[in-house]
Amino acid sequence: MAKLYINEKKKKGRINPEIYGHFSEHLGRCIYEGLYVKEDSGIPNKNGMRTDVVEALKEMQIPVLRWPGGCFADEYHWMDGIGPKENRKKMINTHWGGVLEDNSFGTHEFFELCEQLGCKTYINGNVGSGTVQEMSEWVEYMTFNGVSPMADLRRKNGREEPWKVDYFGVGNENWGCGGNMTPEYYANLYRRYQTYIRHYDKAAPIRKICGGPNVDDTNWTEKVLETCYAKPHGDHKFHGFMDGLSLHYYVHPGGWDDKGSATEFDEKTWYKTMYKALYVEDLINMHGAIMDQFDPEKKIGLIVDEWGDWFDVEPGTNPGFLYQQNTMRDALVAAVSLNIFNKHCDRVKMACIAQMVNVLQSVILTEGEKMLLTPTYHVFHMYKKHQGAELVESSLLENVMTGNEDEEVPALQESVSVQEDGSLLVTLANLSVSESFPVQIALAEMKPSEVKASILTNAMDAYNTFDEPEKVKEAVFEDVTVTDRGVSFTIPACSVVSLEIR
Repeated sequence: MAKLYINEKKKKGRINPEIYGHFSEHLGRCIYEGLYVKEDSGIPNKNGMRTDVVEALKEMQIPVLRWPGGCFADEYHWMDGIGPKENRKKMINTHWGGVLEDNSFGTHEFFELCEQLGCKTYINGNVGSGTVQEMSEWVEYMTFNGVSPMADLRRKNGREEPWKVDYFGVGNENWGCGGNMTPEYYANLYRRYQTYIRHYDKAAPIRKICGGPNVDDTNWTEKVLETCYAKPHGDHKFHGFMDGLSLHYYVHPGGWDDKGSATEFDEKTWYKTMYKALYVEDLINMHGAIMDQFDPEKKIGLIVDEWGDWFDVEPGTNPGFLYQQNTMRDALVAAVSLNIFNKHCDRVKMACIAQMVNVLQSVILTEGEKMLLTPTYHVFHMYKKHQGAELVESSLLENVMTGNEDEEVPALQESVSVQEDGSLLVTLANLSVSESFPVQIALAEMKPSEVKASILTNAMDAYNTFDEPEKVKEAVFEDVTVTDRGVSFTIPACSVVSLEIR
């Protein structure tokens, strides 16, 4: 029997809601068809935003949305996406599929979407092919409330009041598609560009995100921080030019050129995927140790703003659209990743799964008027009460290892938080595809009187289709017993369980 000990009195830090963030890029059918449709398309919408998708995302409690990229961000020129739609510049999306980009979804549309969702905004600016002036004027256009050329242009285009930009990323993957830069070169550009991201509203400053490493490139992290982190001068303590440093990590069981099928895989591939998913914790520790040298007070957040599974596209679809199905394997990857982010909430301040609709590890898939929720969606829904809660100490004893001989993973993995009303949220993942495990939860002082539990479980390769959209879905988990000291139950193989304990 596995024993989960929870010390609900030992709080270890606040779980930022933004850890449950999402990413939307001008890529494939993420924006167009997924989030945004023509108002006369016949698909129910409000100002072009799909009503069904917006309502599902609100129910999931999306906290922040990143846009417009990704690789697309460093070829995006924001003035192409403002003004009357019929006058907007048409171009070819050279990064993703070579299709026409008509810029009908631009700055105004993004903020309209975020206002409907009730979420924070994360804008990614163009360093790779854009100028300091362009980035500075975009910030002015979005956030300045006075008299200026850009504020006047915003008003001319129909928006009187400025918007709130919560986060601004200065470039994206500038070690790769964002310019193939060296860390020293990018870091100096970052220092320059971020200077002109003005805080026009002093009461609501923009948090600046510096472009961080690709996977385990610790040299990038070290060189960028050496250049961008200002040391204290005398009595004046200055904590650098950034509020966050990004990290990108994708999980694929094969090599970069052989990612494997999203739906057809064996148990060995399953465990290889879980093994690689757990590696994100090593990356957090690795880069976090370097960040600690410069920022021991953890004022700079590690921003995992691209993460998730990346498999081969579905057969017959445009390879540049990155459309893939979503199975229980994806659900377990989401569960263990979010548990890891929760448990490192002292350093990880935001994470954005890639991507929200119809691209990579999506939470929603659409096909014309049809929409379905993926297994990954249900994990986010089961975990949503972690947002803004306090992480508490937890540990699993008598947990067994499972998997491949050289790629073993712990069978069970968890995170626990306490809500403002004193209730606990326990999220537990069973990574074994074949074994169920009895679990006994022991609490330090709390004597539970009620447990509300839900479960997501099915075959490892099960997924939802438009003909069978609810094959994999969250369900009530009733086989839970309240004891004097805690809770006991058996967690099925290949499952995610969420328990609210009062």
